[in-house]
Amino acid sequence: MLPVATPRPRPASPARPGPPTQRRHLTRLAAGFEIGVTTAWRYVREAIDLLAATADDLATAMTRIRLLAYAILDGTLIPIDRVANQKPYYSGKHKRHGVNVQVIADAAGRLVWASAALPGSTHDLTAARTHGIINALTSADVMTFADKGHQGTHGSMRTPFNRRRFRPKLSRRQKTVNRAHAKIHARGERAIATLKTWKSLVKLRCCPRRATAIMQAILVLHHVEAHRYAG
Repeated sequence: MLPVATPRPRPASPARPGPPTQRRHLTRLAAGFEIGVTTAWRYVREAIDLLAATADDLATAMTRIRLLAYAILDGTLIPIDRVANQKPYYSGKHKRHGVNVQVIADAAGRLVWASAALPGSTHDLTAARTHGIINALTSADVMTFADKGHQGTHGSMRTPFNRRRFRPKLSRRQKTVNRAHAKIHARGERAIATLKTWKSLVKLRCCPRRATAIMQAILVLHHVEAHRYAG
């Protein structure tokens, strides 16, 4: 009988931070600065945390928002990879895993402020209430246009009419109001599209708990870039 060759055990590869795509980017970054991949990952993480710490909270952002002719409130889902505790992050509306972010835009559709990230299963109305957005906008008496996901609000919030059990059909006036509302609210999609131009938000490939820091860091960079071109 021929001897059977026993496979040699492979040495364990050192742990590398992040998924494969992120590792490739970090490897290139580390090679450019002639540092280790782990060091590059730590520097990137520290830079994100530093930028996030300078982001405006809602109270600070309200100093600009209350000067707007009107505001547009919309929610979006930032996709993520599936995680071990995936149930809270699964959005039944979008049929995928992600985090819920509330976005405030001005009348021209420019991004003004974005909230912290909540699990994707969170309803838009619940998210807006959790962040105190509705109370802040109402207290400042800022007319705000929101979609059907925010129905049930009060004060200065404006949402479209919706069909009910006792109102199966909308009147002609209500349909006209809804069309006008949709034209205004559609401008808020520009703010969300602005966020989605950042490749990191196409799909987050990190721990969902890091989503808030990444979102706030991107918001700071966006305002710096917008201010530079505006000047």
